[in-house]
Amino acid sequence: MRMLCMFDLPVDTPNEKRQYRIFRKELLRNGFTMLQYSVYYRAIQNRAGGKKYEKALKQYLPIHGEVRLISVSEKQFNDMQILVGSRSKQEELVGSKELVCI
Repeated sequence: MRMLCMFDLPVDTPNEKRQYRIFRKELLRNGFTMLQYSVYYRAIQNRAGGKKYEKALKQYLPIHGEVRLISVSEKQFNDMQILVGSRSKQEELVGSKELVCI
């Protein structure tokens, strides 16, 4: 299962830029990977497991802007159509495998 975080945050003032950087760093610190600009994802065991990350991100939400979280199954995530561009090298390597040996 994957948790997707999509956000649109203003970066007009120095304070908004600071809040953006803090929020993005928190995403990365919690294991999210950038899918594309303003869209990050991470693998989770189940919806209950995703609550941990939801709670962690809520602590660093900026005052303005929009942040959305959604959990989708591996099949739904892999069925995502890419209309322009291609899958990243990481997406190709990991794919839908549950265990990846590095």
